[in-house]
Amino acid sequence: MDTVKLPFYAKAALIFIAAYAFIYALFLCQQIVLPIIYALLIAILMDPLVNFLERKKVPKPVAVFLAVLLMMLAMCSLAYFIYSQVSMFADTYPELKAKTATTRSHLVQWASKYFNIKIAKINTWITETEDRCFDYSGLVVGRTLLNIGGMVVTILLLPVYLWLILFYRNHLLDFVRQLFKGTHYSAVLEVLGGSKVIIRRYLTGLLLEALVMAVLNSAGLLILGIDYAIFLGITGALVNIIPYFGGIIAIALPMTIAFVTKDSATYPLMVLGVYLIIQFIDNNFIIPYIVASKVKLNALVTIIVVLAGEMLWGIPGMFLSIPLSAILKIIFDHIESLKPWGFLMGNMVSTQSKYSFVKRKKMA
Repeated sequence: MDTVKLPFYAKAALIFIAAYAFIYALFLCQQIVLPIIYALLIAILMDPLVNFLERKKVPKPVAVFLAVLLMMLAMCSLAYFIYSQVSMFADTYPELKAKTATTRSHLVQWASKYFNIKIAKINTWITETEDRCFDYSGLVVGRTLLNIGGMVVTILLLPVYLWLILFYRNHLLDFVRQLFKGTHYSAVLEVLGGSKVIIRRYLTGLLLEALVMAVLNSAGLLILGIDYAIFLGITGALVNIIPYFGGIIAIALPMTIAFVTKDSATYPLMVLGVYLIIQFIDNNFIIPYIVASKVKLNALVTIIVVLAGEMLWGIPGMFLSIPLSAILKIIFDHIESLKPWGFLMGNMVSTQSKYSFVKRKKMA
């Protein structure tokens, strides 16, 4: 049977349509897909523990149950600790709200004095701006509630999927081997092995980084005497997992609290100085040796996939974007026709290109 050769524009159109349909299906099925992906990543992280228990003659169902139970206890302990800190923050919220109103009044008076604008006009502008932002904030709140609802569903389904994936992990691997048995068998094994190692190391490094950053953030804020230091420190460590954007949020939040709760404007500057030192330690000592060396993606690709993950799945998508992109790069690197895309995603920077866009004319 003769094969039909399609022109480039037809191939490009078909690839675009297929990619659009696949991404749209991921968006529609996110409540099913997200728990499975999270469970798969955690299963890769917990697999050595299950193997260790099985080597100690622990029955497979019991070994899987103990691994899932350990994971759930760790997550519940972290959730309880964060809840206790949030409760402390909520108890002092009226005081914080009053200080915020006072600070706003002082800022209005300062702007009126130095920019020669009437206070009533500034207040009117603030009120109109708040009214215009109300509708937008309503949309943001609605989307946030949907994200929270999706996260609740993910958390409830996560232990079930995790137990099933760990229990049937050998069966699933055999299915993949049988599916690609033949010429691509060795390449599939390399992709599976490489993905497993990278994800395990990346997740381990990410957890270690978050723990170190939480300790450093909390210690720095406690030394400065900033309110809600532990809560802000843990929050900053968690959002710092999101590349680039998380670091900005981690710095802005404690600076805002320091500006509102402290009488002196030097406190936000001191918070900025402490966080810049912590970020310097993170970028030059923690990330290069713990996290970044495990996932070799360049900065441009990292920013794009984080934004795309947020648009597709919200906050959970931002956290999943890096490990999923790392798996995608491994697949590209093992398929000859897709190796240029793997090269594009990597962090190997060419100092000099072998090709030139402009050909110089030879001198006569």
